[in-house]
Amino acid sequence: MATNSINIGVLGCANIARQFIRDTRNSQVIKIKAVASREKEKSEAFAKENEVPKSYATYEELLADETLDAIYIPLPNSMHAEWAIKAAEAGKHILCEKPLALGSVQAKDMMKAARNNNVFLLEAFPYYFQPQTQELLKLLKSKKIGSIKSVQSCFGFTLPNPQTNIRLVPELGGGALLDAGSYALSIIRLAMGEAPLSVYAQANWAQSGVDISMMAILSYANGRHAQLSCAMDAANYRRATISATNGTIDTEYLNHTSALEKGDSFGYLTSQLRVRYGTANSIAFEDIKCQTGSGFLFEAEAFAHMVLEKNNQMFESNAQASIDNAATLEALAMSAKIGKAVNLDF
Repeated sequence: MATNSINIGVLGCANIARQFIRDTRNSQVIKIKAVASREKEKSEAFAKENEVPKSYATYEELLADETLDAIYIPLPNSMHAEWAIKAAEAGKHILCEKPLALGSVQAKDMMKAARNNNVFLLEAFPYYFQPQTQELLKLLKSKKIGSIKSVQSCFGFTLPNPQTNIRLVPELGGGALLDAGSYALSIIRLAMGEAPLSVYAQANWAQSGVDISMMAILSYANGRHAQLSCAMDAANYRRATISATNGTIDTEYLNHTSALEKGDSFGYLTSQLRVRYGTANSIAFEDIKCQTGSGFLFEAEAFAHMVLEKNNQMFESNAQASIDNAATLEALAMSAKIGKAVNLDF
């Protein structure tokens, strides 16, 4: 491995992989060197179109490439665990799209495989690595707004191409909860710092059997609560409000941000982060301005630095959050199906 950059192979030719490659092309710390598909022609065409030097006709061939340090996994949700574990066993570090796993058992197995093979595994939430989110974390750690009492988090959108969209396929890990809901949950976990004790969820269901929308209440230790909503049948909405004993934080927590209010050439928009210090409604919110850019670039470079600097503390803290999130998503899905509250049992 080079001392100042890592070589990455992309496992799959999904549309999200195109955006990831585009946004990281000029990075000095990660280099996209190869892509694999299960069809030779598709892999070759994708590599040519996206200026990737090498293409492989199977995932196994890519994992066997000794020039690659790490793998980016943009595969369907149902394939994350299998290929993350295989990548770890091949000695590759792994950046895996959210949601990391379909349940806590898978998440734990994936982290175990990473530890056993001395590699790092990181769940890819682009917004999480935005400078805006890092400022949010600083605010929370500073205790300037006091102790967190509740969080309200939502994310929804209108599903594109519903006739062919894999988000509607149960066998591939589809549904609003695992897609948009995993984002809404992740920022709740970021604020609360732990998994809930119990959850109660209600869902509306698509004809295919996946949840098309969901609302939930999450109960935490010390009487704290969170509300989560997600949907794939509504106009776009995305926001989180963190309420504390001496202040409030309000944010859009977008994946990709721009300094231009009307958006940049990629369609990335401005993302709001504001804070109110105090308890009175007469106190104005203060806007916090941050560096903007692609969340794919920020997350990929954070991943690269974790690998290059052998930052085990970063790996372990993110691993625990991912396991907590996987367990919570599992409990939310169960609650929505049985119509009752579900306790989390670790």
